[in-house]
Amino acid sequence: MARDLKRVLETIERYKEGNPHYKELLEILGEILILREEYRRKVQKSIFPVQDELIDAKLQGGLPIIDFGASGIDLTEPRNFFMKLLEIGKAKNPEETGEILKDLEDGALDYEKLVYDAFTQPGEDESPESIEEESFDLLRFFIEESLRPAFEFVAEQYGEKISKSSWQEGYCPTCGRIPKIGELREEEGRRFLFCNQCGTRWHYKRVKCPFCGNEEQQSLAYFSVEGEEKYRVDVCDACKRYIKTVDFRSQTEEPDLDLEDIATLHLDILAHEEGYQ
Repeated sequence: MARDLKRVLETIERYKEGNPHYKELLEILGEILILREEYRRKVQKSIFPVQDELIDAKLQGGLPIIDFGASGIDLTEPRNFFMKLLEIGKAKNPEETGEILKDLEDGALDYEKLVYDAFTQPGEDESPESIEEESFDLLRFFIEESLRPAFEFVAEQYGEKISKSSWQEGYCPTCGRIPKIGELREEEGRRFLFCNQCGTRWHYKRVKCPFCGNEEQQSLAYFSVEGEEKYRVDVCDACKRYIKTVDFRSQTEEPDLDLEDIATLHLDILAHEEGYQ
C-alpha cells in the first residue's frame, strides 16, 4: 500500500468518527481509493492521443491537454476498472447496481457510449434534496471514476509543464473539467483549484470567480459555518455559482481534496439553499 494512500485511509477513519452522517460514503471512498491505486499502477502509457509538441501552445491558448473527442482512445482497462467499481456498488447498493449490471449484460447500456456522453455532455446539477439523501447518480459517478487512473497518468506526466505555464482559466488544464473544491495554501494564502476528475491542482487568482471570471469584489463573497472556519463557500452573485474552499495554511501535510469534498457535503446543501449552483 502506498504511503500516501495509507495516510488518506487513516484520515478517512478519523473523519468517519467526526462525520457519522457520511460514514457510508467515506467507507465507499476508502474502497474506491484502494482499487484506484491498483489500477493506477497498471497504467504505463496514456490512453489519450496527446501530442507533446502541441502542449505548450494549447496551455497558452487556454485549451486543456486532453481532447476527449479525439479518436484512438483505448477503454479496455477503464472498462475493467468500471466493472470492479460495480462490485463495490453492488455490496452497498445491490438494487441499483444490479439494474446497471443487467442493462450492461442485455446491451441496454453500452460502456463506451456512457463514457463519451459523460465527458462530452455537461451533467445536471444535483438538487439539495438529492445531496441530503445521498441519492447520487451512481452510474455516472462510476463512469467518471473509471477514467480517473488514466487521467491521473496524464496529469502527473505534464504536471511540471502545467505549473510553469501561465494557465489562468477556471477549468482544469489537464482534462477541462470545472472544479468543485479548492484550497488556500502557503503563508500568504495562495488559492489553488482542484479537479476531482484527474487530480490536477492549479493556481488561480484568489478574488475571481472560476466560472464566469467575475472580479468585482462587491459581487463576490463567502460564508462558513460556525465552528468550521477551516471550510468556506466562495460564491459569485454574477453567475450564482459557488465553490468550496478549504484553508490549509496551517497544515504541512498534503490534503486529499476528494476526501474533503465528501466531508463538506453539508456546505453543498447550504449553498443550494442560498440559491447557488
